[in-house]
Amino acid sequence: MKKLVLAVVALMIWAGAMAQVPRAEYPRPQMERAEWVNLNGEWSYTLDLVKTGWERNLMASKGFDGKIIVPFAPESKLSGVEHTEFIPCIWYQREITIPAEWSGKDVLLNFGAVYYESEVYVDGQFVDRHFGGSDSFSVDITKFVEAGKTHSLVVAASSDLRSGRQSAGKQSLRHGPFECMYTRTTGIWQTVWMEAVAPTAIKRVKYTTDIDRSAVTMEFTMRRNAVGDVLTINVKDGAKVVATDTAPVASGSIVTLPIKKAKLWSPESPFLYDVELILKNAAGQVIDKVDSYFGMRKIHTVGNKIYLNNQPYYQRLVLDQGFYPDGIWTAPSDAALKKDIELSMAAGFNGARLHQKVFEERFHYWADKLGYLTWGEAPSWGFDANNVESARNFIAEWRNVVVRDMNHPSIVTWTPFNEQFWPDETEFPRFQADIYTITKQLDPSRPINTVSGGVQTMTDIWTEHHYEQNPEKLRDIVFNNGDMFTRKPQVQARPRGNIGYNRGVLNDPFTFPVYNGEIPYILDEFGGIKCMEANPAEGDAWGYGDAAKTKEDFYKRLEAQVRVLIEMSDKMWGYCYTQLTDVMQEQNGVYYYDRGVKYDMERVRKIFQMELPAEK
Repeated sequence: MKKLVLAVVALMIWAGAMAQVPRAEYPRPQMERAEWVNLNGEWSYTLDLVKTGWERNLMASKGFDGKIIVPFAPESKLSGVEHTEFIPCIWYQREITIPAEWSGKDVLLNFGAVYYESEVYVDGQFVDRHFGGSDSFSVDITKFVEAGKTHSLVVAASSDLRSGRQSAGKQSLRHGPFECMYTRTTGIWQTVWMEAVAPTAIKRVKYTTDIDRSAVTMEFTMRRNAVGDVLTINVKDGAKVVATDTAPVASGSIVTLPIKKAKLWSPESPFLYDVELILKNAAGQVIDKVDSYFGMRKIHTVGNKIYLNNQPYYQRLVLDQGFYPDGIWTAPSDAALKKDIELSMAAGFNGARLHQKVFEERFHYWADKLGYLTWGEAPSWGFDANNVESARNFIAEWRNVVVRDMNHPSIVTWTPFNEQFWPDETEFPRFQADIYTITKQLDPSRPINTVSGGVQTMTDIWTEHHYEQNPEKLRDIVFNNGDMFTRKPQVQARPRGNIGYNRGVLNDPFTFPVYNGEIPYILDEFGGIKCMEANPAEGDAWGYGDAAKTKEDFYKRLEAQVRVLIEMSDKMWGYCYTQLTDVMQEQNGVYYYDRGVKYDMERVRKIFQMELPAEK
């Protein structure tokens, strides 16, 4: 009894400590281990506005003067800093204590995301460097730390946002927010944590589900190989094991398990199979245990329709930019991630185009759990798509994102670029083709919308962006007066640079590719209606077109626009409405920026859930 009481007390103390740590939940839900330490919370920091920190030996610091709350960016309120000027470099420091029971194991230091170039130091010694602002990475610090000891961890995060060499997404390249560009995110903006692993632990598992043969294939990547290592795989439906196998394992090992009477994942029934991975060495000792999950589902295209689990599935998407008033790119809590999906579903959407931002893994977890379709997108604005160094940076980061997130059944489309047009030279078509090919090689199971609303030379889904507010004019624009599927290629002026930042044009025309009706067509940006009654005029607040004067005007315009699209569902298979919430000065969301209710959401839901002609 005494042991039980002590255990309960210890659990209560642990729970209390976790409550004090921001974003305390395990950040990687598809590959979860028990032995980990969350490093979120108060760190010391200093801004390095002229990047002289290396000359001043800041990597050896035992503490800076400023205090910042990780994982919130220094621009955010939740960080406690709120420095919204450009930050060329920021240095972080905190002490880390390695648990004594981790002796004999490797220690990994994991970062959800750090914008943009990061260097990691332990006790002044350089450990590793990472390039990329949105992809997760791990640093092996085993050789630099000792179990039971405390060490000084320093992270330097550098960013040259206006260089044109790194992806910015919707981060403003001007002094402050403007048009559809918002407050920047610099430095650490997702969870930092340590975990103890065996040298031969599982590094990655890739799931490929086959609903036609009722089977799942797992491909394993190991940290290192060892003679005699054996892996046991248990696939569970709740507490019941529905498939199991035990076999020797090494990097590249592939195991296929039949899933009898498989339960399929869909928005209507988001069933997930739990997976238990147990790795034993030649002596029979358990050296790694990972909890994971997958969903049995299939997404593919046939002709001009998208199919989910072998049935045509009409996508009613909303544009979600993933900004928060207090956290900017970082959600204030795990519950906030879940709430955004619930708000979207309450508004009548069955999914979202995750716009100009790589969302964190916990968002995808909730999308998997709740049954919410998503399009994964890179923050592609802000870099010179015609520059070789930019392309190299983008390819490396995008590859990591696809590999990290490809196991989530909720992600049904990859969208690497948004509104990219051919720059002054003609390198972008080649770059676009490379990205399409690399993405398809990494993940052949999903369709790719290579450039949302831009020049699409190699793509599985054709997309357009149109913000015409008059419904009948919108119909004419979308289908070019009814002749969209048969019109000849037209000569158009070539935009200069990224449409997000420079809308100038050159005089030399060229032929844009046009839609031929052979692949699915989706209007993946439309609407963007601002309502004066809901959002009175203030400062530079805006929406697309003339604002609706009253909420009643908003409902009528929205219903008319959606009806036009629904009536064309024989040729256009889905839409994406702009947008889920207001974001700073852009006030055209169906909810307020703070997620407050703006409209009669039952009425809004009925509009977005309007029946297709074939369903009536």
